[in-house]
Amino acid sequence: MNVIMLNQSRSWKKTSRWLFVAIGTLGAAAVPEELVAQDFGTVSRMTDPAAGGKFAGSANPANTLGNQPASGTVPWKHRDEQYEQLAQEVTFLERQTMLLRRAVRLVTPTVVHIEAIKEDHSPDPQGVTPVPGRGKTESRKIEEAGSGVVIQIGRGNYVLTNRHVIQSAALQNIRVETFDGIPLHVARIWDDPSTDLAVIDVERADLPIARLGDSRNLEVGDHVFAVGSPFGLNHSVSYGIVSAKGRRNLELGTKSIVYQDFIQTDAAINPGNSGGPLMNMRGEVVGINTAIASNSGGNEGIGFSIPINIAINVATQLVDRGELQRSYLGVSVERAFNSEAGVGSTSQRPRGAFVKVIKPNSPAELAGLRYGDVILEFDGTQVENDEHLVQLVGLSASGRKVDVIVLREGKKVRIPVELVAVPSVQ
Repeated sequence: MNVIMLNQSRSWKKTSRWLFVAIGTLGAAAVPEELVAQDFGTVSRMTDPAAGGKFAGSANPANTLGNQPASGTVPWKHRDEQYEQLAQEVTFLERQTMLLRRAVRLVTPTVVHIEAIKEDHSPDPQGVTPVPGRGKTESRKIEEAGSGVVIQIGRGNYVLTNRHVIQSAALQNIRVETFDGIPLHVARIWDDPSTDLAVIDVERADLPIARLGDSRNLEVGDHVFAVGSPFGLNHSVSYGIVSAKGRRNLELGTKSIVYQDFIQTDAAINPGNSGGPLMNMRGEVVGINTAIASNSGGNEGIGFSIPINIAINVATQLVDRGELQRSYLGVSVERAFNSEAGVGSTSQRPRGAFVKVIKPNSPAELAGLRYGDVILEFDGTQVENDEHLVQLVGLSASGRKVDVIVLREGKKVRIPVELVAVPSVQ
């Protein structure tokens, strides 16, 4: 069974024993002829008109030192021509590669390396070690590595990362370094357990700032790359695609992460990538790498990132208010089916949230939502089901108007709703 885990990594010094270098040689005779031929495409099948249309390679295995090359190799007289053709064909590929190089060069200076020394109160792997005279488990200091990205909120520059990267570490035990190894002063931290996001104030106004993209524009199959510190190897880059969107209800290492709408990617994400950015090919941040699904604890091609639209909304509220203030709509909903054809139809994929209760004096009642409405869209985002709507509302900033599109009596109706903060429980 796959284990979905947060990406945490001990420092490079403590993980170096996991790295191995294998050095070996492979004799020419060990390379299958078909693999040699594959390297040159059709070159190995070239014919020599002087040989009556036969293969240019000699049929006699012993005749390999004369003018005729061995079968499966390129005749000497054709090598320059083939090198020229190969260079022309690779030019197009290199142009695409240059796009990735340019994007990486723009992004890398905005990514920081984070190390945190934490107190671990869990039992020792070899057994419980009691503290003399107290009979309690002895705490151990562990060093975790992660990543972060420099963003702008208002007029200030901050480092956006995952909460679990710095959780349980004192400010003086958190080290943040720039791309070129310059340490940054950690002045203050805001965090939110429900989204696993944290913002670090490093009191620097001269740092390169990452450009933010719109995660709503991501599509499955889009090319992305991740930058982070896997196993403490800071500023490593991996490349892949968007594998899926809207991953929710994941059983993560902590039950406190209740707001989930993850981007799934096959870009290599390992312990230590947490808090680092997921980038599109325009060099824009589209996600914050947070978790992996793995049987081994390492990358198996299933990583999860928090969409940047959610992350920046949470980060802005943390800096401005000191906490995440969740919004309130005031409806009870259930899953709807094929809202275009009507509730209950199963001819198409289920979509939308069916309104079954309107709470008195709520934003929904004041805006004119009714029982039986099917909410199709909330603040520009299509609503997949009731759980999706709860996520969207809870992660929206209060005190502003959003457009809600509902299906009512077979017609789409746009209703502006002014969101308010979740009422406090008396």
